[in-house]
Order: sequence, then structure tokens, then C-alpha cells
Amino acid sequence: MPRGQKSKRRAREKRRQARIETKDLGDGQAAASPAPTSWSAPLGPPTADAGQKPQGAEATSSPVAEASRPRSKARGRRQVKEHKNSSQASTSAKTTPPDLLTKKAGVLMHFMLEKFKMKEPIRKIDMLKLVRKMFKAQFPEILKKATDRIELVFGLELKEVKPNGYSYTLVSKEGLAKDGVLGSTLEVPKNGLLMPLLGVIFLNGNCASEAEIWEFLNVLGMYDGKTHIIFGEPRKFITEELVQEKYLVYREIPDSNPLSYEFVWGPRAHAETSKMEVLEFVAKINSTDPSAFPFHYEEALRDEEERAKARSAGKAHAAAKATAHSKVPPSDPSSPQ
Repeated sequence: MPRGQKSKRRAREKRRQARIETKDLGDGQAAASPAPTSWSAPLGPPTADAGQKPQGAEATSSPVAEASRPRSKARGRRQVKEHKNSSQASTSAKTTPPDLLTKKAGVLMHFMLEKFKMKEPIRKIDMLKLVRKMFKAQFPEILKKATDRIELVFGLELKEVKPNGYSYTLVSKEGLAKDGVLGSTLEVPKNGLLMPLLGVIFLNGNCASEAEIWEFLNVLGMYDGKTHIIFGEPRKFITEELVQEKYLVYREIPDSNPLSYEFVWGPRAHAETSKMEVLEFVAKINSTDPSAFPFHYEEALRDEEERAKARSAGKAHAAAKATAHSKVPPSDPSSPQ
């Protein structure tokens, strides 16, 4: 195949992969959005097929096995029916569809963020009322889903106000810089959106059109002109605040008609984080590892190598400068000027 056709084919494949991976990021991040309507994707991996026995589970008697045992026809039919009804009742009592729990976690997350914004305590009794009586047994799981996502995206963790007081508050997580942009001067909750935005830009070939950014934000329940509980007016946040902080560059797309804009990483983003750190964040959102994004993983590895070389060169230059400076004889104050 001619070289030009190979290059075009690789470019098309890279664009296709970027679209898939950006969608994955949106789906994973949607689970972390405080907007209840955006909690449509389950947080964990898909459940096993109904006919597949989970690893390590004890063997259980199936309706088919029960039916295959010797018995009278009437008794057999009755027992099969009773077993089926019992199994259905047991299943509905013990398990709830993951997406339903995820939606409840989204509602609970929105409630906790509202309380955080209003600087009001988060009472357990209010949270229980919110998830309703029928989900009381699943409350610990729902609460864990909500708090995990608040911690991951906004850098906030749930703490008891008083021991056994059944009253809580959200506080800034210690060591947030390890998971986010190191020197961010943004408020802690706002800092949480920065890494996903950098991820969208990276996954789209290191620049994302304004339309692509809004498509991603819409998945999170953030819309142009609609005030968000944490981020305020989204357009102002991404085109002014993050641009002024030099985390993003918002620029015209050359020769676009009609006139369009795109986002790229700003100088502070390049200085304070790396492609690998952003990819690790994206992978964490999607409950996977960076190698699951093969094209971008290779690019992130190259970036790490280049950064390591630049650091080594910088250290060598500094050492040479220090050595040269030490060889300069000190001036004698008594000598005539």
C-alpha cells in the first residue's frame, strides 16, 4: 500500500479511536456528575451473563435441575412454579439493578453538594428520606457510590461532624494535589473538572473543538447559559476562568467558516501535570488502566521520556553552571579597584 494511503488510514483510525475513548470518558464521568439526569451509566463493569456462575460462588440448584429430578408430573409442575416464584422473590429482595442504584447515588450526590454549597450539615436522616424506604437496605452501597465520586471528581470527602452524631460535612481531601493538577489555584470543587477537560482535549488529538467540549459537558448535565451548582455559568468558567489561569487556551480555528473555536492545553497545564497523569485519571474514571487507551498510552509514554530527558538536561546545565561558578576566584576586597 502506498505511504500516503497508509498515513490517511492511520489518521482515520486514530480519529475513530479518539471518538470512542472520549465517549468512554463522558460515560464514566457522567457517573460522577452531580446532575441526577446524567447518572445513566453504571459505575462498575458489566455484570456476568445470567447463565454464567460467578467465580467462587457456591453451586445452587437451578429450576432446570429441579425439574429434571424424578417426580410426579403434577408435583413436578407445582414445585417448579414454586421454585421459580421463590427465586424471583429472593432476587428482587436481594439485588437491585446497578443503574437504579447509580441514579439514586446521583440524587444523593447532588443533595450533598447542595448542602456543601450552602454550608449546612448533611444529616443521615435526610439522606435516608431521599433514597426512600424501599432502598434502605442498599443505602450503604448508594452512599459509597456517591462519596467515591465526590472524592474522585471534586476532591471532597465525607466526614462526621461529631462521633455518632449522624451529621456529616464535606471537607477538602488531604493530598488532593497527588490526584489533580499540582499547583491549581482554583477552588477545590472546581479543580475537579479541570482534569476531565484536559482529558477530552488529549483524547481528541491534543485539541478539542468548542462543540466537542460542550458535547462532553452536556453529558455531565452542564449546559451553555444554565448555572451549575458548583461551576456557576459553564461558558464563563471554561472560556474565561480557566483561560485566565492559563490552564486552557481558547483560540480561533484557522480558516473555519462559520468562525469556530477550539481548546488546547495552556502553559500551566503542561507545567503542572502530564499526559500520563491525565490518562491515569481518565482510566480511573472508567475503572480501567491507561493501557486500555493504546494510541494515547503510547503518546503519554513518549511524553514521559521527553520530560525525563528535559529534566536531565536541566540538571546537567545547572550542575555545569554551579561548577563554573565555583572555579571563579573570589575577589580580594583589599586589592585596588
